[in-house]
Amino acid sequence: DPALRPFGMGLVERLLHALRRSPLRLDEVRIAVAEGVAGTGVQAGSDVPPDHPVRRSLKGRALADLPSTWVASNAPLDALIGAARTATPEADWLVLAGETIVDARLLPQLAALGGNVFFTGGEGEERSTILRLAAGSGPNARAERPASPSTADVCAAADVSALAEALAAAGQARPMRREEFDGYIVNLRRELEPYVFAVRSDAARQRVERFLFWSNYKGSTDFMTKYVWPPLVWLLVRPLARWRVHPNWVTGVSIVATVAAIPLWMAGWWATGFFLAYLMSLLDSVDGKLARLTFSYSKLGDVLDHGLDIVHPPFWYLGWAAGLSSGGSASIVQEAAVWMFWLYVADRLCAPVFRARTGRSIHGYLPIDEKIRTFISRRNVNLPFFTAAVALDALWPGPGWPIATAVFLAMVAWQALCLVYHVVRTVQFFNVVKGSSPA
Repeated sequence: DPALRPFGMGLVERLLHALRRSPLRLDEVRIAVAEGVAGTGVQAGSDVPPDHPVRRSLKGRALADLPSTWVASNAPLDALIGAARTATPEADWLVLAGETIVDARLLPQLAALGGNVFFTGGEGEERSTILRLAAGSGPNARAERPASPSTADVCAAADVSALAEALAAAGQARPMRREEFDGYIVNLRRELEPYVFAVRSDAARQRVERFLFWSNYKGSTDFMTKYVWPPLVWLLVRPLARWRVHPNWVTGVSIVATVAAIPLWMAGWWATGFFLAYLMSLLDSVDGKLARLTFSYSKLGDVLDHGLDIVHPPFWYLGWAAGLSSGGSASIVQEAAVWMFWLYVADRLCAPVFRARTGRSIHGYLPIDEKIRTFISRRNVNLPFFTAAVALDALWPGPGWPIATAVFLAMVAWQALCLVYHVVRTVQFFNVVKGSSPA
């Protein structure tokens, strides 16, 4: 149904973007459209009318770089698959219904398995299947490949799930085993079970949107990102996705807010600086979710987003110190800010070393690492504590900023302790087998 658009993107469009982003080498993407198309025979290579709702629902780069073939046909499933396999006897095929929301990680992992393999997910009306059909027999077929199921084996199948079940009952296909799927997502520092869902109603769309939203959260993160920002991020991501706002624009606003806050703090404009800082912190959660949920992530966006995250915190700390000391370079808080700068840099260097050695994030290797990440010395942890300290000093005017200064010095000490912990963890697991599961 082209009207069902999770996060502003049609179902077929989502599938096409998932294919575009996958590492698969695609010889052909065949899109069979039956609704409103006259005729009963398979018209391989025929075009679907441009004004058809499914074609009109495609936006942007959905078909860019994809070798696509549109098939206008009301033929049953077995005939559609049979025509494709007859035309390309040496090809393996992934078969999905157009109403399917598929875990993009399944595409290359399922395709890499041998034989006819399928994965089924969802319950009730949301039940759906992705099926891998191995190349059939032929004069040049590789001997290790099993013979294709015949038309007689699949003619009774009304949908892909029924086809997979029929092949399994006949001993010609098997379900994908859980141990065959690598569910660890390095960038999100979490394990996530594979999924497929059919979206056939607006209620299903809403349920799938919530699932996709939460599945794109990191497994280990700070308490602001984990507990405070999600309701606001949810309110922002949905309209931004519908309006097709590119996440790089969100990142651009975030960069402006990040940089503008620093001179404001140095000049003593604490409230305005904090407003921009919290805006940046919120948008930092929005742009990543928006990119992943709409398949609009890019190398530039990744560099801008993560580069900003890594670079700006020590300069914020220097801005806070300048504001507390009114620009006095000999102030103890200024000296502490310099220590904070280098402690932060050293702490950050532990993460890539740990990942290079273990293949996993230092913040999610073991449950204790995930728990410590919640309150580790990072921007989203330090910002609310420092804000509260400045507010308390402002409520009881007096010489200097005693509470904020004490909190700032405590932040430096906490950063030092975090560095020690991460150095110990890096040394402890330096020689583990890369990619192995932690004990």
